[in-house]
Amino acid sequence: MLDPQGYVISWNAGAERIKGYSAAEIVGNHFSVFYPTEDKVAGKPQWELETAVADGRLEDEGWRIRKDGSRFWANVVITALWDDKGRLAGFGKVTRDMSERRAAQNALSERRRLFDHLVQAQETERRRIAWDVHDDSIQAMVAVGMRLQLLTERVPEAYAPELERLDRSVRGAISRLRNLTFRLHPPGIDRSGLVEALSNHLTEVTSAWKMTPSFEHRLDREPGPETAVTVFRIAQEALLNVYKHADASSISVRVESSGGGILTRVADNGNGEPMARDAGRDHFGIIEMRERAETAGGWWSMGSEPGVGTTVEFWVPSPPAAEVAVESAEAADPTESPEPDDPAGPTYSADPPDPTDPAYSPEAADSAERADGPR
Repeated sequence: MLDPQGYVISWNAGAERIKGYSAAEIVGNHFSVFYPTEDKVAGKPQWELETAVADGRLEDEGWRIRKDGSRFWANVVITALWDDKGRLAGFGKVTRDMSERRAAQNALSERRRLFDHLVQAQETERRRIAWDVHDDSIQAMVAVGMRLQLLTERVPEAYAPELERLDRSVRGAISRLRNLTFRLHPPGIDRSGLVEALSNHLTEVTSAWKMTPSFEHRLDREPGPETAVTVFRIAQEALLNVYKHADASSISVRVESSGGGILTRVADNGNGEPMARDAGRDHFGIIEMRERAETAGGWWSMGSEPGVGTTVEFWVPSPPAAEVAVESAEAADPTESPEPDDPAGPTYSADPPDPTDPAYSPEAADSAERADGPR
């Protein structure tokens, strides 16, 4: 306890354990001895007492000083005490050592910071590779396909079956490369943000999978790019699991702001059978979803009820989006094929992407139907 002027008048074992002073050493001293020099110069000890008198109670967190001069992070509650005549009798003061909690919070913040940098670096590299695949590999394969078409018109009929097999191989390779560009970089996020990209993806895959979609969002703002990519990729994997295992006719996706982050729910009306732990790549997909959420500082869960369906829920923190440098705000998405330089020129038809691919989108299917000529 403190007297009305802030001098220590009683001391207990808990206070001695935290601050290192015995009762004989500290009683009679002003409580400002526990404050760092900068706080004493700023008048913080006196301000806290005055605030406790005015408001009845003050709670604060900050650095405090032990007897040996070391600092610790403290939660302090100061309560004004009054006698039966309404006069200030002193103050009750409770100090809690929060150093371990603060260290854990700092470690979590650092983990999130490193994760954001990792995601940003990873997505930058994925975007670069997607551009390279689109502008080099796909264009080269398209050129091969167009030359095969020209050869078909010039070689003897006996070679037609072999040319058809080559043509199918080339179209299949182009389709796989297009799927790769979608897998490397989620379509639409850079251009339109998470809500539109996820809504479009849901509409597109459910159309291909003959399911009924439902999308709802209650976001108070668009998340930063790292958070958006994390949410999109987890939801993308959850949707693929529905297609492969649920035997569902409808899927609903809901994203909403919650507790300083984004809560996402993917639910289906399928068989609700839990996935076997030895399901190979599919089990890896579950691990990947959980690890993505937890590495971002969030959580992930999945619940199933036979005959009702399966629900995947996850939450990731969404700090305010910082301004980031964009290589080119006007740049086209490498996953979208530009129009041919000569619309009337030759076109080459590639097989459409596989709807079971994690990155499947009818945008890819559309672009696979028309490939650019060589540049």
